[in-house]
Amino acid sequence: MFDSVSGRLIDNAQVLVVGNKIARVGANLSAPAGAETIDLGDATLLPGFIDAHVHLSGQSSDNWYGDFFDNMMRFPAEQALYGAYNARITLEAGFTSVRDVGSTDWIALGLRNAIDAGKIPGPRMLVSNYAVGSTGGHADQDPVPPQKIAVAGPIQGVCNGPDECRAAVRYQIKYGANVIKFMPSGGVLSLSDPVDAPELTQDEMNAIIGEAHAWGRKVAAHAHGDKAAKMAVQAGVDSIEHGSFLEDDTLRLMKQKGVFLVPTISAVAHVEEKIATFPPVIADKGRAAANHLRTTFRHAAQIGVPIALGTDAAVGPHGANAREFNFMVQNGLTPAQALMAGTCNGARLLGTIDKVGTLQEGKLADIVAVPGNPLTDIQATERPLFVMKDGVVVKRAR
Repeated sequence: MFDSVSGRLIDNAQVLVVGNKIARVGANLSAPAGAETIDLGDATLLPGFIDAHVHLSGQSSDNWYGDFFDNMMRFPAEQALYGAYNARITLEAGFTSVRDVGSTDWIALGLRNAIDAGKIPGPRMLVSNYAVGSTGGHADQDPVPPQKIAVAGPIQGVCNGPDECRAAVRYQIKYGANVIKFMPSGGVLSLSDPVDAPELTQDEMNAIIGEAHAWGRKVAAHAHGDKAAKMAVQAGVDSIEHGSFLEDDTLRLMKQKGVFLVPTISAVAHVEEKIATFPPVIADKGRAAANHLRTTFRHAAQIGVPIALGTDAAVGPHGANAREFNFMVQNGLTPAQALMAGTCNGARLLGTIDKVGTLQEGKLADIVAVPGNPLTDIQATERPLFVMKDGVVVKRAR
């Protein structure tokens, strides 16, 4: 069993589950009379994996132009069915908790509620609803002529000035957001904004983060650019997503303030693999981000910035989330550190460490088993033998 508190393995481990919670954990426990016993053989038990950056309601393909058309043409009800499929395969991949940081038409909210009600299988979800950002920024729509599409406003997360930014946060919370996602810098997969330019003023960032914290919500900042990330950190943000161009002084400030980095190396890896399929302006931004992100990540690991696993699944394929463990190891983390990034660190960032993230008595029974020893073969995380969420077996290899 992997102990995600110490980063060590416990041999001959057993976990006793009663109802939906872990009742006992230890080596060579005796099973109570009448208990069902599941012997997984040569396997390692881990806490359910946590992906702190997904978009379950979407999925890119090899055709950016086709994706753009599909997103324009699909009704929200149809897109929600795709989201339900993505939720199921994410859970079967061992990810029992996710943070969905941006969707449209309240689809992620609907997925979360249906999963919580037990109507569809999927991971435990924290959702942000619409991401918050400026007109023309990464949270806004691509530049479709305004005569053909409604101009977005604060209810869809698009805001200008501190007052509108506060309203945008309040709308997301009104409709059930557990977390607020905002866009202080440009994005890769959008047409109209440079990837590293700040898109909000300091006053706007202060308003977004201050309002969210006043309502008891954590805040995630999509920030490739260093200047925008530093402004967000100074405003009190809880995590920086991507962080492609972060400088060491910003990383040191993040460590000092306890701000998490959610690096999403999987996303840039996918963009690199499919770079020829994107419009030229997006391909150029993708190359620049990919060239810098791995260096930034290595520096963050060396400096000691807290890191939580996130994949940006939807850019890359859902269900392949565990590839991020290997990418993190390739770029400076030990296997134990990578596993902690995808378990206890993720739970700390999400604010759910009292319920999940470790295999300890009283925690929810979110358990994954992988073949062999993931400390010597981190890619074993990509081949789960067994998945349990909330005490219910979701996947069990023959």
